[in-house]
Amino acid sequence: MLSQTTEYALRAMACLAQSPDALTPTPELAKKTDVPPNYLAKVLQQLSAADLITGRRGVGGGYRLSRTPAEIRFADVINAVSPIRRFDTPPSAEGVDSQSLGALYTRLDDAAKSVVDVCSKATLADVVSTVRGSAPMGNHQATTNNGRPDGWGSAANIGA
Repeated sequence: MLSQTTEYALRAMACLAQSPDALTPTPELAKKTDVPPNYLAKVLQQLSAADLITGRRGVGGGYRLSRTPAEIRFADVINAVSPIRRFDTPPSAEGVDSQSLGALYTRLDDAAKSVVDVCSKATLADVVSTVRGSAPMGNHQATTNNGRPDGWGSAANIGA
């Protein structure tokens, strides 16, 4: 339900939340999060434009959070890069039963609303302690926590 860009943004923000006052250079952040450096640079620009991170160029430069991890909700990150689409009005489709289409959109919107609700409650601080000391955030081979990538915790850990 979330885009690849959103996942990359959340990985980067979770990584920055581990050392919120330190500047982390883009290449280091890309390595830690297993995100392609050029793609990450574009994601970081979006996060910076949303005032979620601040950056400094040059030697000793990098990115850091603009606020504390407890003040940054997953929803803030998601809305900065790729807002969750709500399914409020089904399109009119010729040859498709409008009641069926309406029922489909109702269920899709319920799912989207659930994601929005969880992401509006969960903060970076909720996941920092589970992310510390884990494998690179993009390493989906190492799994724990009921099959979730190592370090990401369970739904209960993110405010569900």
